[in-house]
Amino acid sequence: MSTNPTLPTQPDWPSDPLPAIRSAVAADRRLLVVLDDDPTGTQTVYDLPVLTTWDVATLTSELERGLPCCYILTNSRSMPLAQAQAIHHTIGTNLTLAAQASGRAVTVISRSDSTLRGHFPGETDALAEALGGFTATLLIPAFFDGGRFTIDNIHYVNDGTRLVPVAETVYARDAVFGFHSSNLCDWVEEKSAGRIPASTVATLSISEIRTGGPNLITKRLASLQPGSVCIVNATSERDLAVVALAVLRAEETGQRFLLRTAASFVAARLGLARRPLLSAQTMQGSTGAGGLIIVGSYVSTTSAQLSELLAHPASGVGNERSEDTTADANAKIVHIELNVALLLDPAIRQTSIADAVQSIDTWLAQDRTVIVSTSRTLITGASAEENLAIGRHVSDALITIVRAIQQRPRYILAKGGITSSDIATQGLGVRRAMVVGQLLPGVPVWSLGPESRFPGMLYIVFPGNVGGAGALREAVAKLQ
Repeated sequence: MSTNPTLPTQPDWPSDPLPAIRSAVAADRRLLVVLDDDPTGTQTVYDLPVLTTWDVATLTSELERGLPCCYILTNSRSMPLAQAQAIHHTIGTNLTLAAQASGRAVTVISRSDSTLRGHFPGETDALAEALGGFTATLLIPAFFDGGRFTIDNIHYVNDGTRLVPVAETVYARDAVFGFHSSNLCDWVEEKSAGRIPASTVATLSISEIRTGGPNLITKRLASLQPGSVCIVNATSERDLAVVALAVLRAEETGQRFLLRTAASFVAARLGLARRPLLSAQTMQGSTGAGGLIIVGSYVSTTSAQLSELLAHPASGVGNERSEDTTADANAKIVHIELNVALLLDPAIRQTSIADAVQSIDTWLAQDRTVIVSTSRTLITGASAEENLAIGRHVSDALITIVRAIQQRPRYILAKGGITSSDIATQGLGVRRAMVVGQLLPGVPVWSLGPESRFPGMLYIVFPGNVGGAGALREAVAKLQ
């Protein structure tokens, strides 16, 4: 086990880069396209669209709107590597054609998990092949709303009491995307199976960022070897803003960077200032009956938050755990647990789904808040492929439930990245949504487009690994 580090005491770069970033973004006119391997990447932005399709016509239309940025939801973290690479190659090819048709260039960010779970370097390899060569790939997993920091090339997760090297967390034991290295140079070598040796990985230190500012970082970017990988250390939003301005300046000289980042860097690259969290009043206007909360994520953070919500529901709100549609007449929160073992049994699966749909409609019609969760015992297979297949079966069941309900909820909150993606795209038929803002730090709220099953409904994307034990309870209280 490592010793407990502390955040750097060296002061931030003194000059705020955000005004210069905004000027550069306005003058450049390139569309920043964020390929999001699950919907949680929108957790630091607002007033921007999310697309769930990527044909040339759709991308051309988005380029012609004149907005500075759009997200494309790939949901590739739920897929085998070959399928994820194929999708990224197609998107890269279609973006090239759309850019030619619209006369507007693009810059691409591959947004992935801040705890290093995802198809790296597979996805960036596919993008580089489709989009042409890049000066370098910048790896920037810092995400401050989620307590993720990179110090001296080691990536840390704040567990509420200390900074824990990421390889010592449950995220590193992920059944599909597990890893052993907290040092990002070693992690790149590990994930590339030795193709990219740790000794060849470049780094930008916090000291360089805070003492040299954008000018020094621009020079450092210019010195990177073609096709190399560079780690960006950061513990503050100002650190990322300095790097973002340097990237923009380097791009003005003809350099091209492929960015593999967590959510914080997207806001820095756009020069977005912080916006206050959404209040209950600012979220008024979505019609419907009760609320629907769908919990599919199995990470320990989610399970703890679900337990906290069920044990201590929002102030003034009753709670009743229900698996057979019976609940206390005074309860305003009803819990329906889906037994995953039954969902995986072809003989019982459809009956379990039909019973859940009937229960949800019954309670929504009575203006209840309905929590639908998968049972918390994780069922695993013998390989990463089998684990993905099990996850697919469970997710398909949740999709079927959302498609089948007849009552329009006032909102839907989906807990877990893959869960929220599948519910949005396949359960609700979302093709384009707008990010309204954040309900809690790191928890984005979307307004669904007219093509969706429930137009204009608020859709809350709650990442599985974000927030303390009381975060889900706090979100439900706010939505009540």
